[in-house]
Amino acid sequence: MNQETINRIRKFTEDRDWDQFHSPANLAKSIVIESAELLECFQWSDDKYDIQQVKEELADVLVYTQNLLDKLGLDADAIVNMKMNQNEAKYPVDKAKGNSAKYTEL
Repeated sequence: MNQETINRIRKFTEDRDWDQFHSPANLAKSIVIESAELLECFQWSDDKYDIQQVKEELADVLVYTQNLLDKLGLDADAIVNMKMNQNEAKYPVDKAKGNSAKYTEL
């Protein structure tokens, strides 16, 4: 997300004094709940879904994720790159390309 969007999320929360409810556990629960609502968009069909509803639920996941990043003092780019380094080591291209097996089975 760009900084303008991040600032907008922060202002929304601040203006409503909602940070008091944003414990890490509550935010993690909210991410899972919104992720389930996103999954519900695809419950009965892999290709027949309401794209507007998908966008709304995905946005909710992203907003709660940004709130959790803020609460924990984490940087999205830093933790994604950390995880990508781990994934690249676990799933080398020569072993993982075109293969859906878990890294322990490569």
